[in-house]
Amino acid sequence: MMKIFGATLVVAALLAAGGAQAQKKTLVIGMGSADAGKLDPHVASTTPDKGLLQYIFNGLVRMKPGQISPDTIEPDLAESWTSNPAGTEWTFHIRQGVQCHWGYGEFTAEDAAYSIKRAANKNTSSYSNDFSSIASADPLDRYTLKITLKNPVAGFLGYVANINGGNMVCKKAAEEMGDGFSKKPIGTGPFMFAEYQPQQYVRLVANKQYFRGAPMLDEIMYRYIPSDSSRDLAFQSGELDMIYGKQDQSWVDRTKQLEGVKVLAMEPGELSTLFLNITVKPLDDIRVREAIAYAIDRKSIVAFKGAGSSREAVSVVPSGYLGTDEHAPLFPYDPAKAKELLTEAGYPDGLPVKTIHTTLTGMETFIEAAQAQLKKVGVNLDIQLVEHATYHAQIRKDMSPLVHYQAARFPVADVYLTQFYDSASIVGTPKAVTNFSHCNVADDEIRAARVEPDSVKQKELWKTAQEKIIKAVCGIPVYEQLQLWAWKDNLDLGYELKGSLNLAPPVTEKTHFLN
Repeated sequence: MMKIFGATLVVAALLAAGGAQAQKKTLVIGMGSADAGKLDPHVASTTPDKGLLQYIFNGLVRMKPGQISPDTIEPDLAESWTSNPAGTEWTFHIRQGVQCHWGYGEFTAEDAAYSIKRAANKNTSSYSNDFSSIASADPLDRYTLKITLKNPVAGFLGYVANINGGNMVCKKAAEEMGDGFSKKPIGTGPFMFAEYQPQQYVRLVANKQYFRGAPMLDEIMYRYIPSDSSRDLAFQSGELDMIYGKQDQSWVDRTKQLEGVKVLAMEPGELSTLFLNITVKPLDDIRVREAIAYAIDRKSIVAFKGAGSSREAVSVVPSGYLGTDEHAPLFPYDPAKAKELLTEAGYPDGLPVKTIHTTLTGMETFIEAAQAQLKKVGVNLDIQLVEHATYHAQIRKDMSPLVHYQAARFPVADVYLTQFYDSASIVGTPKAVTNFSHCNVADDEIRAARVEPDSVKQKELWKTAQEKIIKAVCGIPVYEQLQLWAWKDNLDLGYELKGSLNLAPPVTEKTHFLN
């Protein structure tokens, strides 16, 4: 299979070199992962999977391609929508004539209602807790969907946008395939799933019936190449058109020197956090957790990662979100205080702490830097490296007392606080998402803010929640990593790229190669 694939790339390169002979129609993307995880959008939570799935699926609404601000939300599968003054009843008018991939029929309000309920079901979704405020989702007719909320939700349109649980699936396909849907996803987007070769690639083909127009590309080859050096070599040789870069400044500086290449450190910044399980020894002792917080030098981590591609964390919620406390009382770097606290806690000679960690190099280099900082105060971090999909599986089984997680979400504080710090999201519970620390100290504020109609009071509640979480040392936010990508300058994305909440450049019907 790989020989045939390699030959195809050679032929494509020769044709492209011929200029007038043929226009290149296949986009080859190199992703820094060993394999696909789950290709079901309601389950997928890894950067590699989310990047790919955005080419296959639509939301009811979407961020304008290349943008991440809620101000740029525009129609997607819903051509218009209205809400009542209280923000508890939303009516979406579904675009007529949109076709599900591979002959699964027209996408209707029934599919939209099914998608919302599926995303809200803990048995079929990793994002079920995000939809806990939905009372009902019902088709009023073939092209009208009504969603009723138990209470107003800050930034509600973000939950039905083309990210995470907001991706719309086709009911017939999802029901027919069952568990198989995660390996053969069916959506309505500009590209259709065609083939999956484990640890090699996913192939997508153009959806000629796409409602915004047939794509200018014929196919996307999404290749899994975990080695940064192998990915770089393939990119430099012309085998790849776009790559996920090694997530540090040295890669940016080096790649920018290549001729005919565009490099971008794009938004959003993924917040890199050390989550400490407050229920297990020795991390159940707040003095130990505080010592770890005092031992982390955020400034030196950013200097190590590169100021052009990363920035210091400001709170337990990423900077720039609605409700982020941009001046939150994070623990300062104070190794002497860290040693003092460890001695007070009964560990004058230090102590070991275990972490299961991904082999993704950008994240791996950080945990090694953190390991070195912790060692200076007597905390010996035992890093057990596993492949990225295995890492996600094991941390969700509560197997790692310390979890390094890097994530960006829809830019409203409620989303981040709910997923990472609400006790309803503790891993291992029915609505488990990503509360690895077992934090429960700010439940009252998080939940009150979610239903608070007064925006000033809502922000005050979010601020208090962040202060409580920081004081309890549930998570230690360290830095925000921008998304590093490069592509050949003969590739016209079809829009201006500033960022993508799906963490990879969107490939739309307008993306094409220049002659």
